[in-house]
Amino acid sequence: MTTRHLAPALALLLAACTAAPAPVDVPVTNDVAAFDAPADAIDVSDAEAPEDAAPDALPDALPDAASTDAVDATPPTDAVATLSEAQFARAREIYFNRCAGCHGTLRAGATGPALTPERMIARGTNFLRSIISSGTDRGMPGWIRTGLMTREEAELLALYVQLPAPTPPQRPLADIRASWQLRTPVAERPTAPPAGRAWENYFGVILRDAGRVAILDGDSHALVTLIETGFAVHILRSSTTGRYFYAVGRDGRVTLIDLWTSPPSIAATVQGCFDARSVESSRFAGYEDRLVVEGCYWPPQYVVFDGLTLEPRAVNPVLSPAITGEPLDEVRVASIVASREEPTWVMGLKESGYVGIVDYRAEGFPMVARIPAERFLHDGGWDHTGRYFMVAANARNRMAIIDTRARRLVSTFETGVGPHPGRGVNWLDPTYGWVNATAHMGVGRLAVYGADPAGSPANAWRVVRNVPLPSSGSLFVKSHPTSPWVWIDAPVAGDPTAARQICVYAKATGAIHRCWRAAERGQVVHFEYNRAGTEVWVSVWDRVGEIIVYNDRTLDEVTRIRGDWLVTPTGKFNVYNTAHDIY
Repeated sequence: MTTRHLAPALALLLAACTAAPAPVDVPVTNDVAAFDAPADAIDVSDAEAPEDAAPDALPDALPDAASTDAVDATPPTDAVATLSEAQFARAREIYFNRCAGCHGTLRAGATGPALTPERMIARGTNFLRSIISSGTDRGMPGWIRTGLMTREEAELLALYVQLPAPTPPQRPLADIRASWQLRTPVAERPTAPPAGRAWENYFGVILRDAGRVAILDGDSHALVTLIETGFAVHILRSSTTGRYFYAVGRDGRVTLIDLWTSPPSIAATVQGCFDARSVESSRFAGYEDRLVVEGCYWPPQYVVFDGLTLEPRAVNPVLSPAITGEPLDEVRVASIVASREEPTWVMGLKESGYVGIVDYRAEGFPMVARIPAERFLHDGGWDHTGRYFMVAANARNRMAIIDTRARRLVSTFETGVGPHPGRGVNWLDPTYGWVNATAHMGVGRLAVYGADPAGSPANAWRVVRNVPLPSSGSLFVKSHPTSPWVWIDAPVAGDPTAARQICVYAKATGAIHRCWRAAERGQVVHFEYNRAGTEVWVSVWDRVGEIIVYNDRTLDEVTRIRGDWLVTPTGKFNVYNTAHDIY
């Protein structure tokens, strides 16, 4: 094996991702030296609704985690495989769809380990194929064993990651503006909500692989309409008044959905990024519905739009060295929350480890503060006061707490392997005062931590309860101010039974009250309450999907929403709860 095998593609791969490369020779080796992924690297999906754990097709079961016995130990060979232009393009698409969210657009790692060509060549094609096939015990699915990837696709991917990562193009404001489509001007929109509909109890349900968002009536559980939103919507956010949903997809497209038309419809679209996970509206008094921000995974930037039309207003870079001083080529905006105390957005900047504060009063919407926190920031939300931003650094196994009023880091503390709280969950614990909690991707544990520096300072920002769970693989916890429970999923558990299980934690006793299997196929993922807090909706994430509705007090099943339109349902967002940050 020599470097000459990589030379023909190097210059070409550093060009724009859209350029088609010449055929590429890739060395095939079988070195099965131990896969030295760092202990703090978790191979699992990203923020608010799960992403890379399940791409174009969904399995009936997830496999057991890979063991060393699953690794192909065939002796090394000098054979060389070739990637044609078409194969390279297909491999690039597979990587984007399944791997980039955890391993990075440039493969520098974050939630998952770095996939640099040097490391991948040293591991060898057979080893990589085995890992792709079997997965790991830290959240990465066994792509072949689950049926999510064919053997041919896995072979292409194993070869592709041994080559230098192509550098994608930038996306300047002129290109963003060219993508903007205003379908319905503000003056032509309804001036009142639809009669006879409790629209603030609508649910937006992401149908991930169908490229749609379903709008459901929370009172009747009936489908209101289907919205064509494009590739792999990640989250929905409500405007401050609740009238609009903003959907953001993995193709970087933002869709403005007007809930007052009959039926709800798309008012505008725009593409601010090539890849994105986060979007948020302006929530400070006087700025309601006026602005919206999109955080990009690529390029490293955020984009501000008019909140009513999505007309692009500004684009600002976020690239900087890490808090450690390490130079970086990739910094992704992982999560965004909107302050109600001041006209700012708060952003977790994944690779760099900074929390950015964007002032949307100022001309150009600048980032006016960068608060050093912890590297590889991911998902998070507000404490019960709306002052403290609590964000998981899941590749560091820690939570980071930011005082947004003082604009400083308050604390970081370890919770377990791969914390993934979603937006978290606030409640008043009978012993420790106000608390929040996170479940984990890499360990079966609910970590409850103090979040009451005013009322219970001795317990603030430390884990006060470690509650065992039946398995690892959790992505979301959820509750409501009126609920006695905290609901916990485990959709990326290695055991298929565990991936279909729900656990409920009792706030009064500080212990798990009950766990049960909710489905016979797919993965059970993500919870949302109705406006009244009396029902909990959970997705059966499968090509033949379902929404299970539970009575929150009794835990009894109320109904199962079914239909041929329910293709791979993931995140669900109630209008009122999302607009008012109820979690």
